[in-house]
Amino acid sequence: MSANQNITGNNQTNGAIGKPIDRVDGRLKVTGQARFAAEWPQDNMTHAVLIGSTIASGRIRSIDTKDALKSPGVLAVLTYQNMPKLKPVVTNPREEPNARRLPLQTPDIYYSNQYVAVVVAETIEKARQGARLVRITYEQQTPATVLDSERGKAFSPKVVFDKPPDTNRGDVPAGLSAAEVKLDETYRTPTEHHNPMEPHATTVVSDGDKLTVYDSTQYTYGVRHSIATNFGIPEENVHVICKFTGGAFGCKGTPWQHIAVAVAAARQVKRPLKLYVTRQQMFANVGHRAETEQHVVLAAKRTGELTAIVHEGFSHTATYDEYVEPFTKPTHMMYGTPNLKTSQKLIPLNVGVPTYMRAPGECSGMFALESALDELAYKLKMDPLRLRLVNYAETDPDTKLPWSTKLLKDCYKQAADKFGWSRRKPEPRSMREGRYLIGMGMATAVYPVNHFPSSARVRILRDGTAIAESSTHDLGTGTYTVLTQIACETLGLPVEKVQVIIGDTNLPKAMVSGGSSTVMSVGTSIQGASKAAIAKLVEIASADSQSPLHGATVDRVVAKDGKLSLKDNPGKGEVFSAILSRAGIKEVEGNFDTQFNDKEKTHSAHSFGAHFAEVRVDPDLGEVRVTRFVGAYDVGKAMNMKTATSQMQGGVIMGIGMALMEATILDPNIGRFVNQDLAEYHVPIIADVPVIDATVLQSFDPYASAIEAKGAGELGIVSAAAAVANAVYHATGVRIRDLPITPDKLL
Repeated sequence: MSANQNITGNNQTNGAIGKPIDRVDGRLKVTGQARFAAEWPQDNMTHAVLIGSTIASGRIRSIDTKDALKSPGVLAVLTYQNMPKLKPVVTNPREEPNARRLPLQTPDIYYSNQYVAVVVAETIEKARQGARLVRITYEQQTPATVLDSERGKAFSPKVVFDKPPDTNRGDVPAGLSAAEVKLDETYRTPTEHHNPMEPHATTVVSDGDKLTVYDSTQYTYGVRHSIATNFGIPEENVHVICKFTGGAFGCKGTPWQHIAVAVAAARQVKRPLKLYVTRQQMFANVGHRAETEQHVVLAAKRTGELTAIVHEGFSHTATYDEYVEPFTKPTHMMYGTPNLKTSQKLIPLNVGVPTYMRAPGECSGMFALESALDELAYKLKMDPLRLRLVNYAETDPDTKLPWSTKLLKDCYKQAADKFGWSRRKPEPRSMREGRYLIGMGMATAVYPVNHFPSSARVRILRDGTAIAESSTHDLGTGTYTVLTQIACETLGLPVEKVQVIIGDTNLPKAMVSGGSSTVMSVGTSIQGASKAAIAKLVEIASADSQSPLHGATVDRVVAKDGKLSLKDNPGKGEVFSAILSRAGIKEVEGNFDTQFNDKEKTHSAHSFGAHFAEVRVDPDLGEVRVTRFVGAYDVGKAMNMKTATSQMQGGVIMGIGMALMEATILDPNIGRFVNQDLAEYHVPIIADVPVIDATVLQSFDPYASAIEAKGAGELGIVSAAAAVANAVYHATGVRIRDLPITPDKLL
């Protein structure tokens, strides 16, 4: 199969936007024809195995590769001693070039399992054997591994998302003094790992200064830029392909070090090369959600009205790089209070640098804020839902802008009614089912509208079909399907007549598929390019004296069922193929570049939702089971109700994992993650997940995007853990502020 991996629809109907049509890429996936980064066959393929350091801090004293190079089938061993010198990439204008981010450049060790060598051989087995024969000795230093022990090294980051690390709004001391009830607590979230089913992998085909790279990524153009910069070659000489990504959740949004290693190794042996990162190596080398300690102070009147909020704390970063988990970000806009103080500091540890993980900032921060709101509600003897309505922000309290749309009250009502919130008894430990304690909890979800510049191309062919193209990605979330639906709706074609081609730097540029931005950004470009293609088709028909549309202008014509017709006379028109055939033209092409001007935005745009969870707790064993979960969500216009609902359910499942089981354990003595596989890092399985009733509201948001959609991918996880934690408190009377909620903490 060619790199195009052609995907078309499955004989479903026209007028596609919003309909719950099946995934157009489903057949390729269930028949095993969908190719992922490690599955592209090449003649004369070689295989690479990475070697990680056994210490977390220090330097390499010596590397002996003689025995490895003598091993049968071994072709090369690269270390800092013979690795090409790479140029660093500056991905953010606020950053400085940092050579310490580059692989195999110096003998310095910053974290355990840091790449120190790569072995290339004829087969994967021979590469592994060669790796076992590389002898490395180290000069070891005591690693910094514990957040509490390293507080003296805390520093302020350059920026927290788009705000300074320390902010003040209003008069916080006055707000605290005016309070009749206060809550002052600290909440902690652990290090967590993404663990997509598909490990990171890279296949490289090198032809002199030209490269073809198949990479598991969320950003083909980002990988291309990184490779070109690292090796000092023109970007147009680097062709990056990623037709399918088997899960990502943020860890594949950044070009990690293994990509440069794979390219260097392939150029060294002058043959195609395949490298994949093992599950254990993924725990160290491709990011994670940073551990946080969050101090929250809520000051309120007896009526529940918040007079001040303080949200401050720490998260960790690497000793060699800076990443901030922006957990205070949602607190600026979530609730209506005139007085707000936020502050964040970073503590450097000897671990790999953290990165974005599904709903970065909102996920960690809203656990603390929504848990604190629940605690305040009990202090006030007020319904937690009522407390949120009392402090409902009718406009963005931070920017003072009106909301683009905000259907949060509708989300509260629909989810509460479905869940049966009114049947909840307010006192902790007041609800039972036999010997089990029953608890009900709720929390609010929010995620900002993010969008990036993007481009698309749409071609209408003489046979009456169309092709829509952009370099964006499908992470398993349904991008192929929803882009098909947008093109179909605009072109007036049935799903089976439209082919979407994505995941390739030979296609129009799209930015990273992250931040719940893809549908808004690329979808808008697909719509614009489709309109441009239709306009060209109308122009051809209008100039043709034999066409029933002769003399028509584009504003008088509608595209429907594969033909152009006059709006005021639908019987007068003709099919696409007739227009192009008579003109002797093979195809028409429309292009569109989407740009966003956030500096002059007139509205504050966010997606909103409401979570309601029911838990059953064994009072003797401390075992917690989530027995019911109901959510309602405002994401603007849903392009596909089935995939949008699936996104919400997937987020909730990750939230249940965050609440009850997910935590990465670092051995403080050696600085190594000790539960670095799916046997020991626990994620929810079917038995852990109840039926999730997720309602996506029928809505639209013309301010968020031209296609009236807001982001859906990350909203579902935000505060799902808080809803579960709040339900556990209601069931047991035990407040757990340090995730995950494991039986030992309840007994």
